Amino acid sequence: MSRRSLTIDSHLMAELKQLADAQGKTVFALVDDLLREAIERVQAAPRGFNMGRELVDVTDRNALYDMFDRESGLLPCTDPPRS
Repeated sequence: MSRRSLTIDSHLMAELKQLADAQGKTVFALVDDLLREAIERVQAAPRGFNMGRELVDVTDRNALYDMFDRESGLLPCTDPPRS
């Protein structure tokens, strides 16, 4: 295990000491565990992906209907009549 120096805010260090005491660990062991958990959480987080360029302006209802007609051959649903 390599040794490194960290600068930790005094308020955070006090919280680390309390938490370490409550868990029966040294502050160094607690920091090691917390850093490991944080790294695993970041690595497991879902990543975004590029879906490519947009094929249609989704704010243009007619363009959407035209695209649905071309790609599926189905007629788009129409809004129900208003009373």
